[in-house]
Amino acid sequence: MSLPAPPLAQDHGYPGFADRRSFLGIPNFANVASNLAFLVVGCAGLWLSFSRRVDGARASWSIFFLGVALVSVGSAYYHWAPRNDTLVWDLFPITIGFMALFAALLCERVSARSERWLLGPAILVGLASVLYWRFFDDLRPYVWIQLVALLMIPAALVLFRRDRGGDRFLVIGFACYALAKGAEAYDHPIFGLTGGWISGHTLKHLLAALACVAIYAMLKQRAPRVPNGRVPS
Repeated sequence: MSLPAPPLAQDHGYPGFADRRSFLGIPNFANVASNLAFLVVGCAGLWLSFSRRVDGARASWSIFFLGVALVSVGSAYYHWAPRNDTLVWDLFPITIGFMALFAALLCERVSARSERWLLGPAILVGLASVLYWRFFDDLRPYVWIQLVALLMIPAALVLFRRDRGGDRFLVIGFACYALAKGAEAYDHPIFGLTGGWISGHTLKHLLAALACVAIYAMLKQRAPRVPNGRVPS
């Protein structure tokens, strides 16, 4: 069985980031420092999960926020010294987050029992797609997996409606991520339009983190209310 479309190699002109300014001895400072946003929302989500205030696919949501937190490390490492052998450490946590999100939505919307057999294999398939790119210089599996995870969000909203609340936050998260990809594509024009204040790639990080904030807000809204601030056991 072969993959559709010809092999999709990594663009050798990438990364041609618009903002390469250094600050405090940190190269590409804005693209490195903006990853702190992922650390903040990732840790907040982990606290929410580990405090047992997340119902539904708790394991998947925990792994999702762990992936978000790890993005701050992997992406900062990559942007500090952008090249293919550091990019892989950026893609690993991104893939973990995407596949955990995919598993969480499928579990909550389709089958509550699916998490036990879906989460682990989904993450392994995602990580395998990154390794496939690294060894064969072919991004097709990685791109297809991202597309599946992204399309899962509107599909889950439309086809498998559940009275759990917070659907609007999923829509907001999807919109923020779409804007993030647009900002990434217009890295240089945005940098020019803002007079060098912010680049499209830095804005991408902030918008993608905002998408994760929307997921956090969804889970926070539907968290069980416990009197006197006690955590449910």
